[in-house]
Amino acid sequence: MTTEIADALMGGLNPLGVMVVCKAQHLCMISRGVKKQNVIMVTSAVRGVFDKEIETRNEFMELIK
Repeated sequence: MTTEIADALMGGLNPLGVMVVCKAQHLCMISRGVKKQNVIMVTSAVRGVFDKEIETRNEFMELIK
């Protein structure tokens, strides 16, 4: 889902760059065999300047902490 959001934003808005970070809880981790509560998954997708310029990416990551 994270990559699909990033691709849609890049294609629809044509920005210099996009970075999407999704933080979610997988219900299958709670309800199925694993039975772990409070398991948080974090995924990210970077496009454009965020992919090419590490400092720009790091600045974004600091802002969302």
